[in-house]
Amino acid sequence: MDSAFLITSFATLFVVIDPIGLTPVFIALTVGANAKHRRAVAIRACVIAAILLTLFALFGEAVLGFIGISMPAFRIAGGILLFLTALDMLFERRNKRREGQASEADAEPDHPDPSVFPLAIPLIAGPGAIASIILLSGQTSDLAGFATVLGVMFGVIAMVFVLFLSSGMLERALGKTGITVVTRLLGMLLAALSVQFVLDGLRAFGVAA
Repeated sequence: MDSAFLITSFATLFVVIDPIGLTPVFIALTVGANAKHRRAVAIRACVIAAILLTLFALFGEAVLGFIGISMPAFRIAGGILLFLTALDMLFERRNKRREGQASEADAEPDHPDPSVFPLAIPLIAGPGAIASIILLSGQTSDLAGFATVLGVMFGVIAMVFVLFLSSGMLERALGKTGITVVTRLLGMLLAALSVQFVLDGLRAFGVAA
């Protein structure tokens, strides 16, 4: 496989998955959690995302088609679920739930686990990443090319994992006020991203212009 395809694959998956942009989202979703919990969330999110993207690289749209789900429908569903998470970030519903449970004498501290949703799906292995891995694997006709696509995907997810592990230092640098501001801002951005997912899905169905 030539170097041009390797560079194209890396650039595509790096931009779509966006490891740098996911780091502040990870901080916002795990605010107040200790290093052990964050590490566990990061591991689960990256492993699940890698498994999902590998399945789609192997079987492509047949995975969705087998259960009767089209890619546009997947985009719409992911957008709706992501919008609900954005609302939680904007209005601090997660923090209020934690405070309520912490006030109970025998309650365990509430450590939300966003590893499966929304981190693994749809932020890391979202519709864009799934579509990209299907298209890239479809461009290869030999085992070496397919291994190149998988290797690039694993490399990008490894970068996500490393940045997730460094999130504690970034959180300390921002402070409580900075985290609050970032959480609100990312809530707005996630809301906009979720709407874009829905619009893309509707456009594929011919509903939206």
